[in-house]
Amino acid sequence: MAFSSTKSLLTPSSFTSSSSSLRSSSSPFLHTKTITSSSKPISPKPFISHSLSINNVITKPIFESPSGQKAKNPNLQESKPTILVSEKLGDAGLQLLRSFGNIECCYDLSKEDLCKKIETCDALIVRSGTKVSREVFEAAKGRLKVVGRAGVGIDNVDLGAATEFGCLVVNAPTANTIAAAEHAIALLTAMARNVAQADASMKAGQWKRNKYIGVSLVGKTVAVMGFGKVGSEVARRAKGLGMHVIAHDPYAPVDRARALAVDLVSFEQAISTADFISLHMPLTPTTLNLFNDDTFAKMKTGVRIINVARGGVIDEDALLRALDSGKVAQAALDVFAQEPPPKESKLLQQENVIVTPHLGASTKEAQEGVAIEIAEAVKGALQGELSATAVNAPMVPQAVLSELAPYVLLAEKLGRLAVQLVGGGKGIKSVKVVYESARDPDDFDTRLLRAMVTKGIIEPISNSFINLVNADIIAKQKGLRIREERVYVDTSPDFPVHSIQVQIFNVDSKFASAVSEDGHITIEGRVKYGIPHLTQVGPYAVDVSLEGNLILCRQVDQPGMIGQVGNILGDHNVNVSFMSVGRTVRRNQAIMAIGVDEVPNVEALKKIGDVSAIEEFVFLKL
Repeated sequence: MAFSSTKSLLTPSSFTSSSSSLRSSSSPFLHTKTITSSSKPISPKPFISHSLSINNVITKPIFESPSGQKAKNPNLQESKPTILVSEKLGDAGLQLLRSFGNIECCYDLSKEDLCKKIETCDALIVRSGTKVSREVFEAAKGRLKVVGRAGVGIDNVDLGAATEFGCLVVNAPTANTIAAAEHAIALLTAMARNVAQADASMKAGQWKRNKYIGVSLVGKTVAVMGFGKVGSEVARRAKGLGMHVIAHDPYAPVDRARALAVDLVSFEQAISTADFISLHMPLTPTTLNLFNDDTFAKMKTGVRIINVARGGVIDEDALLRALDSGKVAQAALDVFAQEPPPKESKLLQQENVIVTPHLGASTKEAQEGVAIEIAEAVKGALQGELSATAVNAPMVPQAVLSELAPYVLLAEKLGRLAVQLVGGGKGIKSVKVVYESARDPDDFDTRLLRAMVTKGIIEPISNSFINLVNADIIAKQKGLRIREERVYVDTSPDFPVHSIQVQIFNVDSKFASAVSEDGHITIEGRVKYGIPHLTQVGPYAVDVSLEGNLILCRQVDQPGMIGQVGNILGDHNVNVSFMSVGRTVRRNQAIMAIGVDEVPNVEALKKIGDVSAIEEFVFLKL
């Protein structure tokens, strides 16, 4: 998550910026060719590994047998794949799998037993209880071709190891949507009326009507944090209860929210104005412990929290402190950082906390739907089909990857930077990617680079995993339009790309200096000596390696600025790897781009913002 500060009427804690009036420089384009993301459909050709490491790419077809021979007719008994089901799966899914392969259902396997069993299996289907670690992939010795996760989250699967060993990972992200939404509403209403506590009291022989007075839902504001499939269904049901619904999600289309009479707002506005907060966001590096002491401090006193998403998005110790202080009146939790939670967990002992054992998807209908969805995905993968639910994709020709590897990394990092510059409550709907190249369009396929820009924009705050196969599909699902423009430049055609520029339209920016004359966020990068570099931010030319993390400062162009900021970072043991200053007019304004190896603490960032000549700054994670 980006940390930003703008010196204006807004306070540094507001994390917003005023729009920029800086003028952007023009590019010497000789001619252009515009291509939209839907103009060239993706075909099942080469695609890249999730980790983008050359060493992790498997170049042989993943659907060959271990000996390298093509699989025989799957209708013959001796060539049927063996599919291990390590946790209970609905009968409909098992029947579908039995029509295609040899099924072994072995539940509650130890790690050692799973490693021994996996040697003879072509596919493995798990839920959340089975840990598919590197040791499992090593034990498979190349035979395991597909891991199917019957559900959404894949925290229990080592994706890096799966990719390295040429194993495709698929999940079932849609079948349990309604069940999860219904459980969130069940927890919300039960919490508001103290149902669980009153039930326990009655069964203990007590009659305490005055103790368990609840709160009404009508007219209360609920903030839905994450307005995807589950979040939007929760919003629909909350509206039916007479609640005012607001939502925060950078990718939520405004028109979809408007159709449900839901207001899209910023993160800060959502948490500070809501009476109830319902979490439906994925667990990613940017959402891990997102709800911590600082976040709770910004909430209304007496707020109530519901979490049916992922346990790790809440700092559980911070939640306990907020409950003890009365800042949070009640919590209803279906998920935990550690599952099952320790018996001595204080959260389980709090009377004002309702807990359930990860029941979000636990309805008969959802279990059958998930079973069918994952069975179809695993069957298709074993037959060589490419699924939109694939979360990694381990095949890519070595020659293509070797040439494009540094540009692939550049494309992803530019997307990752661009999305962190977006502020406010608007959803990202329109992105333009401009490639400068000396190559003929027929000799320059941009699908891989477009996929990696999409990956960089979507993955940091989403549970989607982007690859060449599913990039366009997921972008479309999220209402994100990716347009491309190829620009011919008179440089050496030995290099596939001269530069890549990413533009995000119709959004506010946390760093006003990144906004072009036309009002959109613009950043540009190039590959130099095999390493991705950031070369332009808005109208400012910079030159900083895209390694580690990045601090961007807009400042008054005067002597001593580099030293002041460098000293602050040094005093806080933050190592500076690269530094570049770009300006438009001498002694006017300049942009300082600083590459840092470590993440500066809040105190260091505050001191940078306190430097009088610094007008705004933003910290970005790469």
